[in-house]
Amino acid sequence: MIVLVVKYYVNPGHGDAVAEALTRMAQLVREREPGCRMYHVCRATDNPDTFLLYEQYDDEAARAAHRATPHFQEIVEGTVRPLLQDSARELYTLVAG
Repeated sequence: MIVLVVKYYVNPGHGDAVAEALTRMAQLVREREPGCRMYHVCRATDNPDTFLLYEQYDDEAARAAHRATPHFQEIVEGTVRPLLQDSARELYTLVAG
């Protein structure tokens, strides 16, 4: 199992647009990506322009398939990324769960 943790630092004032886009993304992932076991979108309580995504994939192939989907290209690459100041990613393997 592969775990991906992503932090998005959104340009000030664009948090609601990113929240809406990521909510739509999460729904599409649940509906169309059987290799993605978990896709959680979290918003910081002290800064509405900071998000944390917690994702679990069966394997690297499932994670690569996720990035190749039309909804990833449209929503993450086309809508969310242009609104970001910065982002950070970390990959893990699940030890226990």
